[in-house]
Amino acid sequence: MHCSATVGRVRRSVPALAAALALVAAGCSESQLRTGTDRIGTRPIERIRGYAARVPPNTTVALRANPGGRVLARIRARTEFGSPQTLAVAFRRGDWIAVRSPALRNRQVGWVPADTVRLLRRSVRIEIDLSEHTLTLIERGVIYRRDAVAIGSAETPTPPGAFYVTDKLPGADFGAYYGCCILALSGRQPELPEGWSGGDRLAIHGTPTPDYGKAVTNGCLHLPGEVLQVLMRDVPLGTPVHIRA
Repeated sequence: MHCSATVGRVRRSVPALAAALALVAAGCSESQLRTGTDRIGTRPIERIRGYAARVPPNTTVALRANPGGRVLARIRARTEFGSPQTLAVAFRRGDWIAVRSPALRNRQVGWVPADTVRLLRRSVRIEIDLSEHTLTLIERGVIYRRDAVAIGSAETPTPPGAFYVTDKLPGADFGAYYGCCILALSGRQPELPEGWSGGDRLAIHGTPTPDYGKAVTNGCLHLPGEVLQVLMRDVPLGTPVHIRA
């Protein structure tokens, strides 16, 4: 399915970006991309909102530092947890789109041809305010609900950034300390405690010890079971999750 025409109908919300070609070629971060402009006669980089990209079954997709550039990572049609590989879309340039992925660093994007993936519309997003200790679920620009959330402690703070939901998993499959449910995120925790062996992936999950609204975790975000059940039902894979300080 060729999807570049679909992406092209998305409203252009960012002007043509000063020296973006050099920034993208270096595999730069999303924040760096937003500060540049491509003046080499190629199409401008445009910010894309509200789309996810699904990797087709039985395929492998290369994530590149820039359109047609060096390969940063290769991803399969299924995540490491077995879910359909669904990426958040960040930018478009011509027939290429830039996506986020747990195979990349926090704040890094990788480029893929738009016609190698299936684009999916996403009307839901999650906003997490670390200063307020709140998680807000927004659908079509309207606040659906806002809840107190536990965040990382001072020693292991939750990293801010733009992430997305990669998997929705039953907590019981991983241990009672995860509560009913887990929404795995694309981000990684760079400040793990010494001796920690539980991996570095960020997630929104439950807890057997209610600590909502506190800064006590190793970086993950804790919510009550009844709230997680709502998220499991209403939040599709590829939903953007914005964490701000």
